[in-house]
Amino acid sequence: MVQVRVVALAVDSRAQPVVLLKPILEEPGMGTMLPIWIGAQEATSIFLATEGAQAPRPLSHDLMKTMLEALHADVEKVEVTRIEDGTFYAEITLATGTGRLVLDSRPSDAIALAARYDAPIWVNDDLLQEAGVPDATETEGVVDEEAKLDEFKRFLDDVEPEDFQG
Repeated sequence: MVQVRVVALAVDSRAQPVVLLKPILEEPGMGTMLPIWIGAQEATSIFLATEGAQAPRPLSHDLMKTMLEALHADVEKVEVTRIEDGTFYAEITLATGTGRLVLDSRPSDAIALAARYDAPIWVNDDLLQEAGVPDATETEGVVDEEAKLDEFKRFLDDVEPEDFQG
């Protein structure tokens, strides 16, 4: 497993949100990034958590954190474990009063919770090699992190409350 960090949230050419994960020891513009396409709600949730911002009303991941705290559980770590038929899989490891509990999760939900707990995020080595892309953010003139963040903020400006209805 390789420990990673969220380096950016972006929107691809089809206006689909993507979270970019990068090994914590790699420099910008070098090494590999793992793009994981996610939903708009999850992107908003990850963005708010990584920016330390609060939504006017609790989002689903805020509610999950409140429930875990009420049950005296803590998110210990998150692992993005595999990809099958283009779908990523993750696990959330909880520390509970009765021991560790590992839960199957979508990566977007796991990352949103990890951001709220400042929990480490890990990616399977083989998965990073298989699905990772070269980080060319500086070396090949790809839009820098600030530009990606600005693009994502513009995306958030267009999100309507109805987009969050189930």
